[in-house]
Parts: sequence; structure tokens; C-alpha cells
Amino acid sequence: MAKQSNPFMFYFLNITFLILLTSPPHAQAISRNNVCKSTRFPSYCSSVLPNNDAGIHDYGRLSLRKSLSQSQKFLNFINSYLQRNSVSLSQPTIRALHDCRELLSGNIDLLGNSVGPLNNTSKLLPSLEADDLQTHLSTVMTNLQTCSDGLEASPSVKNDVSQTLSDDSKLHSITLALCTEGWVPKQRDGESRRSRSHRVSSKGRLPMKMSDRARAVYDRARSHHPRGRKLLQVGDEEVVIKDIVIVSKDGLWNYTSINDAIAAAPNNSASSGGYFLIYVTAGVYEEYVNIASNKKYLFLLGDGINQTIITGSHSVGDGWTTFNSATLIVTGPGFLAVDITVRNTAGPSKSQAVALRSGADLSTFYRCSFEAYQDTLYTHSQRQFYRECDVYGTVDFIFGNAAVVLQNCNLYPRLPNKGQFNAITAQGRIDPSQNTGTSIQNCTVRPAGDLAASNGTTKTYLGRPWKEYSRTVYMQSFLDGFIDPAGWHEWSGDFALNTSYYAEYANWGPGSNTTNRVKWSGYHVIGATEAANFTVSTFLSGDNWLPRTGVPYAGGLM
Repeated sequence: MAKQSNPFMFYFLNITFLILLTSPPHAQAISRNNVCKSTRFPSYCSSVLPNNDAGIHDYGRLSLRKSLSQSQKFLNFINSYLQRNSVSLSQPTIRALHDCRELLSGNIDLLGNSVGPLNNTSKLLPSLEADDLQTHLSTVMTNLQTCSDGLEASPSVKNDVSQTLSDDSKLHSITLALCTEGWVPKQRDGESRRSRSHRVSSKGRLPMKMSDRARAVYDRARSHHPRGRKLLQVGDEEVVIKDIVIVSKDGLWNYTSINDAIAAAPNNSASSGGYFLIYVTAGVYEEYVNIASNKKYLFLLGDGINQTIITGSHSVGDGWTTFNSATLIVTGPGFLAVDITVRNTAGPSKSQAVALRSGADLSTFYRCSFEAYQDTLYTHSQRQFYRECDVYGTVDFIFGNAAVVLQNCNLYPRLPNKGQFNAITAQGRIDPSQNTGTSIQNCTVRPAGDLAASNGTTKTYLGRPWKEYSRTVYMQSFLDGFIDPAGWHEWSGDFALNTSYYAEYANWGPGSNTTNRVKWSGYHVIGATEAANFTVSTFLSGDNWLPRTGVPYAGGLM
């Protein structure tokens, strides 16, 4: 069902020029041409902003409202297009248009939620609010790009919407640039940059604080499932559990299906109330799990890697889009997953086949395993943290455009199809104002068993630039000797070799020697000061949200 329009949205648009005329007297007036020079698309910027002097905040608010209006218009067009052509369109094209509809609906929410805070002030935002703003506007750009990518396999449809996609992409870039200039501090305050560590006991148990009812249910479940782990302990930072349901293959508890348990979770919970815990006991769950954006602060807990397994086999080779091929899809903010394996068993010959796709802001994955081949882990958007996880794959098997840190994880390239090479990462940053990138810290990169047992003809690289401003950093990690000495591989010709940002810092192991690395101007061997920008405390503002998960992390360099 199509999402309903916000009845107040066009009211905001109608008062745009009134706001421009009533800007604060202290705001510095800037000409349209000068403000547009600071964006990537000055000509298009001049075509959408009014030709009068105003403050940067007035221009930013106006551009934001135009982004919101255009997103609604594009969504209306997609809905109409589907209704008019549903009989004649192929199933893959319909799926791609449904992806666009979901992504555009998300953009309307993100843009609409940004209007109010920016109306209320013409001053720089506090650090965490500024990070929220830049993250959400970055996600808007990523969502539109994902829609565009999904339509590549449908040339006739792509041609019908190409001008809209191009114009809206420029507009969202302008909005991100102006709002970053007007409200985001150049240097964040001390709280977001403060390096700290948060640790649990050496036994690796996650501290949880439950209500009496939840504790009784959980203890009773563990007594019936001897493989279940005892996770309760006293800790400085406890995970607050407000309610619990249990999924079990034997039918003895609340649900036999993970999706049924998710449906029972409350909608739009506040973080202050604690997590809704779904304890998934050991077993193989053959289902496609979707945790939607209204399922906030949901905690999915299993009995351990290779004990609780979620598995599927959707792939591009079988007519699915990359975006919706995932076995587990998460967009609900504040999501937490612990002790679970997620698989896509489509195999190396089915092209893109995702195990996990996460677009969940402030999402955390601890002691999980993600297993597939091409495009295993889709860190699509928003802010994400992975700790002590295993990731298996072949081509581009960690990809997307989130702001993401993988810390103390194991990355296992597998044996791809004959003639293919492995690229561990394919990062998708499309604009220099996006606060996105992939940071791999204190991880171990070794070949999986099948690759290790092969004859060594498969080349493996740290990554390649999927999009123009691709950004990936490996730091303080062990790189085994199977990594090609060049380290990195081009995407196509000289695309993005100068605009991307690839960096290495203090890695070790036989594959870490940078002497023969690529000579791109976008590649860097960096020092501690620059590397600190990609740590949990700085890159993710993690000190503001990770402690409530109870998951251990190092905030700075190790």
C-alpha cells in the first residue's frame, strides 16, 4: 500500500518566501550566485533558489523544502507508473519500482523530520544533532542513488525517469551542502570526539537488566534450552529489556517464526523504554526477515554463531534486486543483534545475493556471522557498528554507503567463480558532503577454507571504488599474505581514482606492506591524527549511543 502524503508538507512550502523575508537581522546576506558557488552544481542551484540576497540558513531551509516537495512528487509518479503499467512490466522491473517507492517514502520521512529542527534555530547545532542532520541528509542521497541503480536493468523505465533522477540528485546534494554549511560545526565539540572504551567481562557475556516478568520468562526458556547462553550479569552499562518474546522451532514458546515475533513488537518505541527482546533459540530458520522502520529498539538475540541461523537464497540471478535480495533486512532505528548467523546460500554464480542489508540508524551487531558470496553485507546507509563479527564473501562482499565501523571482526574472502577476483569492500559515497565511509579497525583478514585450498590464482584486493567519492580505511588490522601487493583495484578505467579516499594505518601481517600499493591520488598511507577521524567516538559519535547496547567497543585508536 502506498504511503499517504503528509497534509502539512505543502504548508511548509507555501511559507518559504515569508521565511526568507523575515530572516534574523544578524544573518549575513549572501547573493544567490555566491552561495551556489559553494555547491557541486552551481547552475542548477541558481535555477532553484530565488534571486535575492539572504542568509545561508534561509537558503538551506528553502532547499530542504524543495527536496521534500520533489521527493513527494517523484513518489506520486512512481505510484502512478505502477498503477498504469502493472500488467506490462516484468517482475524484476516491478520489484525495482517497489524499491524506489520504499526508498522515496523513507526520504520523505527523513526530510520532513529535518524541517522542524532547522526552523527553530539559525545557529550551529550541538554536535549530536548536527551528526543526525548530516547523516539523515546523506541517507536521502543514498536512497535516491539506490533507486537509480535498481532501475539500471530496466532501460525503458530508467529513461522515463532519468531527468527526475538527475535533477533530484542535484537538489539533494545542494540541500546537504547548504545545511552542512549552515548548521554543522566544522569541528565537533569534545563529547563526540572524546575517545573512550566500554567493556564487558572477559567471559564475553552481555549485561542485561530485565523487568521481573521478562527475567522470569527468559530464565524459564533457558532451562528448557540447555544450549542457550546465560547472559545476565551485573555490569556498569546494562542493556535495559522492557519485554521479551521467544521464538523456538519446537513450538513450545511464543512463536515458531521470527517474523511473527517482530509483528508482535510495539511500533515506534522510544529508546528510554529499553529494548523489546526477541530471543531466537537454536535452530535453522528458513525465512526472509524484515525489521521495518517503525520497529524501533528491537533486540534480536540468538544462541550463538552456527546455532541460531537465518537462511535464504534470493539473488539477482533469480530476478530479485540487490536491495531486496537480503535474507535479513533491517531499517528500524536502534536495532541490536547478538549471537546470530545470517546466510544467503544462492552461491557464487547467482551474482548479487545479500545476507544482511542494514539501513537502520544506530544499529549494532555483536558476535554475528554473515555468510554469502557476492555482496554479502550491505551496509546501506545511516550509522552502524559491528563488533567481533565474521563476514564471508567474494566480490564486493562489504558494500554500501553507511557510516560504519567494523571492529575486532574476521573478514574471510571465499573462492569466487573462475576468472573473478575478490574485492573485500565496495564503498558507495556519492558526494563529498556525505559523512559516510567504511572503517575497518583491529580486524583480521584471512582466506576462507575454500580460497586457502585453491591453487592461488584468485587475486584478492582490499576494495574498489564503487562510487565517485568512495571512502574506506583499514587500520590496525592483520592482513594475511594473500592480499595482492597493489592492495586496491579500479572499478572501471580511471573512474574515481582521484576523487575516492582509500587509506591504511598501522596494519600488520604479510599483506600489509604498502611499498607496491596503487599510485592513485586518492590512496593514502596515513598517520594517527588522520586515522583518529575514523574511530568509533569520532566517526560514529559512538559514545552517545553505543553504551546503552552493552556491547564492548574501543572509542579511539588501540
